[in-house]
Amino acid sequence: MKTDVITIVLNRLTGLSRYQKRILVGCFDAVLCIIATWIAFSLRLGEWMLSSRPVQIYSIAALLLWLPIGYSQGVYRAIFRAAGAGAMIGLGKACMMLALPLTLLFTIFPLPGLPRTIPLLQPLVFFVLLCLCRITARYLLIEVRGQRLYAGNQKRVLIYGAGSSGQQLAASIRHEPGMSLCAYVDDDVRLDGQVMNGVPIYSADRLQQAVDRHGATDVLLAMPSASRGKRQKIVQELAGFPVHVQTLPNMRAIVDGQVSISDLRELKVEDLLGRDPVPPNQVLLGRTILEKTVLVTGAGGSIGSELCRQIIHLRPRRLVLVEMSEFSLYSIEQELRELVAESEIGRSLEIVPYIASACDEVRMAAIFKRCKPSTVFHAAAYKHVPLVEANASEGVRNNLLATIVTAREAERAGVSNFILISTDKAVRPTNVMGASKRICELVLQALAGKGSRTKFAMVRFGNVLGSSGSVVPRFERQIREGGPITLTHIDINRYFMTIPEAAQLVIQAGAMANGGEVYVLDMGKPVQIAELARTMVRLAGLTIRDASNVEGDIEIVEVGLRPGEKLYEELLIGNDPRPTKHPRIMQANEHFLSWEELKPLLEKILFEANRGEDDQVLQMLSTIVPEFVSYTSQAIPESA
Repeated sequence: MKTDVITIVLNRLTGLSRYQKRILVGCFDAVLCIIATWIAFSLRLGEWMLSSRPVQIYSIAALLLWLPIGYSQGVYRAIFRAAGAGAMIGLGKACMMLALPLTLLFTIFPLPGLPRTIPLLQPLVFFVLLCLCRITARYLLIEVRGQRLYAGNQKRVLIYGAGSSGQQLAASIRHEPGMSLCAYVDDDVRLDGQVMNGVPIYSADRLQQAVDRHGATDVLLAMPSASRGKRQKIVQELAGFPVHVQTLPNMRAIVDGQVSISDLRELKVEDLLGRDPVPPNQVLLGRTILEKTVLVTGAGGSIGSELCRQIIHLRPRRLVLVEMSEFSLYSIEQELRELVAESEIGRSLEIVPYIASACDEVRMAAIFKRCKPSTVFHAAAYKHVPLVEANASEGVRNNLLATIVTAREAERAGVSNFILISTDKAVRPTNVMGASKRICELVLQALAGKGSRTKFAMVRFGNVLGSSGSVVPRFERQIREGGPITLTHIDINRYFMTIPEAAQLVIQAGAMANGGEVYVLDMGKPVQIAELARTMVRLAGLTIRDASNVEGDIEIVEVGLRPGEKLYEELLIGNDPRPTKHPRIMQANEHFLSWEELKPLLEKILFEANRGEDDQVLQMLSTIVPEFVSYTSQAIPESA
């Protein structure tokens, strides 16, 4: 019943009009002013003075002076629920202004029985009472009322990082009725055992103790400036605890310098990779783009769209978007125009969108003739392995024809640099998609080998995080839905790279080309997909359901390798990559066919693809790419 009464009273107070609240606060301050006078006299004279004539006269004088001073200084325009250091400073200034006229008044007109120090002592006591009143009101209106109105389960939170970001985050948590801050955890061992604003601090090596002692349900990472390697180490530690982990974004993303609960985001796989990107070489970035016309095919895809985002910041004269999907083209065009409008790059940059298939020779010829690009990034392709496997003829026709058409039109238009976005699946391919991309590489190598003026180059890399068909969004969705997580094979692993890093490296690799090079991006260490799934489950604050824990939250189910899928991806056919000017870019040294040898084979495979003869297409893929072994002819390895 007591709780109900408190809640009703607080709700009625917050429901008053602004004018009513000012009148109420003014009346309450008047009472505090009189109480401050009693306390000041009592402190000065050593006995309680409640109703003497000097007390009465001084109280009336103080009230008559305080009301205009308080209103003129904006004391009653302040919002109690937001009362902070600024509000306290305002009260201090108002009380100082009260002391001056009181001192002057009772110096000119002395009052018998009034000590001369009272006009200085009483405003000081009044200031203390006003501050206590505001702090108490803020506590009642925000924390007490909020907790009583909140009906859900309260999260018990640890903040990892006791620096400025962690302290700002803690201040924000105090306004969240659904959260209770239990402790800080910090790498600085000197802070171990200390207390900050009533909250204990634990060193990182006592993380287990902090979680157990406080029954923590959530951990908030407040280390926005930490390197990716540092964050990955922390994430690995936290993966062993049944807590939900969230993090603040990189410090560059916190523009206004104020950290709040709204800045928190779920952990992304980028936080688990443990690899810091190498700063890009600005000379290489701008060499093929600055003040040039750049054309991107597949501009609406995951890689193509990120290339476009990176390119517009490198100040091209014109960016030409070629995309077969109307919606994808519309989306990326609108996004780029907004980016341009918000930045200083805008006014001289022309964005030209074309709905077009890169396989359409007539359409592509018209686009090249009209736009005269200097640099082409060819990202258009069918990339989804099982779908291309089920539609072999169309997959080969699209990927191969799009590359041949775009490359030949680039030659005719005098394009300086042509960069093909390839894939690690082109290395010893076991699927149609990978084999078709390897033939695309052979096409560009052959064109470069016959002395083309266009510098053809290929950039080969693995999976990019967040791309269409990526395993990571699927795992996230399955975890949100309560599982199960479907895993094709328990031993499968993949290389991963963030889309922005991949796009930057592609641009830099293309700038190094002299013609015919196959560049391979350093993808770091391969990630075991099963372990990735387990970590994502744990960091969501959930547990794995298996034979050892039948009451767990999320089950991981092995469904078998998909058609054409490999257990382990590779980036090189040979074993002798050469270093380049960039530490994350290598140059592969691989065989290729001359244009005279390759051309009749291309005509034959395209002829069979146009007829829809999948068996003949597969046979031709094996002829052109001897390393290609169709999944139908290979045994799936047993798990170790």
